[in-house]
Amino acid sequence: MKTLDKIPTGKIERASKLVKTGVKIGGNYMKYYGKKLVNPDLTRDELNEDNAGDIYDGLKTLKGSALKVAQMLSMDKNILPSAYVEKFSLSQFSVPPLSAPLVRKTFKKYLDKYPEEIFDTFDKDSINAASIGQVHKATKAGKELAVKIQYPGVAESISSDLALVKPIAIRMFNLKGKDSDKFFEEVENKLVEETNYLLEMKQSKEITEACAMIPNMEFPVYYPEFSSERIITMDWMHGLHLSEFAKTAFDEATGNKLGQALWDFYMYQIHGLRKVHADPHPGNFLISKENTLIAIDFGCIKEVPDEFYYPYFELARTEVIQNDVLFMEQLYNLEILTATDSPEELKFFKALFKEMLTLFTAPFNEDTFDFGADGFWIQIADLSQRYANDPQIRKMNGNRGSKHFLYMNRTFFGLYNLLHDLKANVEVNSFRKYLKI
Repeated sequence: MKTLDKIPTGKIERASKLVKTGVKIGGNYMKYYGKKLVNPDLTRDELNEDNAGDIYDGLKTLKGSALKVAQMLSMDKNILPSAYVEKFSLSQFSVPPLSAPLVRKTFKKYLDKYPEEIFDTFDKDSINAASIGQVHKATKAGKELAVKIQYPGVAESISSDLALVKPIAIRMFNLKGKDSDKFFEEVENKLVEETNYLLEMKQSKEITEACAMIPNMEFPVYYPEFSSERIITMDWMHGLHLSEFAKTAFDEATGNKLGQALWDFYMYQIHGLRKVHADPHPGNFLISKENTLIAIDFGCIKEVPDEFYYPYFELARTEVIQNDVLFMEQLYNLEILTATDSPEELKFFKALFKEMLTLFTAPFNEDTFDFGADGFWIQIADLSQRYANDPQIRKMNGNRGSKHFLYMNRTFFGLYNLLHDLKANVEVNSFRKYLKI
């Protein structure tokens, strides 16, 4: 794969890259409508393929926040056309890496030494490259190590990148009014945290120590002496990315074992720690030869405050969803409904969220839940498709709910999809035994 000797870091330079991408997309639409005149039955599949490719090609050279947003979108397989999901998912661990000279320059700047002066061996070619950093393999005193290096300029360009992406997101998710700013501030704050590798080491230590008792889970050890705010060194963990493992012929018992570990890991964090690994995409999990689950990235951790936690999980209870008074009370507590809503909006969003929550919270109201069963996913796809094409919802303000929904919903969408990939049937309340330890 071609390497990068330079990443655009200036606001004007990065904006011009996105403008060029916009011109390509405009050309794709002109081509599509030209063909549509000749063939009225033409679908948007080719247009989606072309647009997804051009957007991804533009973002991958920018790296950083813009590419991270694409990665976040790829986790929800029911919002975007499949062409976008497939292309954007490459941002999880497959983008052009930095060149060897730029890697050495980064080491010299942040650890005051070149990599060959720190490690016994250091592979100049990265093993994988993602949105914010890339990973190299190294050894020291007989230990195999993974060294993650942050791309130059990523931390400094977060605000300007989000300003460029904001108009696209507003249109895509139907966000209206100044209140949409709270969602972009939440994304910006989380991205700032993700670029702080010293914070990531602290978070990884806290969570891995707290979750060490969960069976079939493994975590790397981090090495502060070989790390800084832009470089982080940890144990090299052997295994297949979860997405690669999902394509193998694993048996039902193995899928259930891994799925149970993943479910307990997440539920214990949310209910026991009130903070959670909010980046559950396949690139952050490996499956070892012993069929254990390895979590390898703790850069994105979402704290769950009490004022959100209690009403959020109240809405996961069937008896609350079915009781109009209690249901409406929690919708107001979570800012889904507001005092300024019209009678039409109240009626529409009450019905919408009752249907959505009845479906999405189904796993919490069973003793066991089969995430591999097709029925659940067919219902989700049908619901998403129906509301995506509903002309009434486009007239409503889609900017609803507490800012905490953004990463909590992302966490559950990602978790559900990983469990589906593993075809896992899980014991829903198994995690509760760890809350007593």
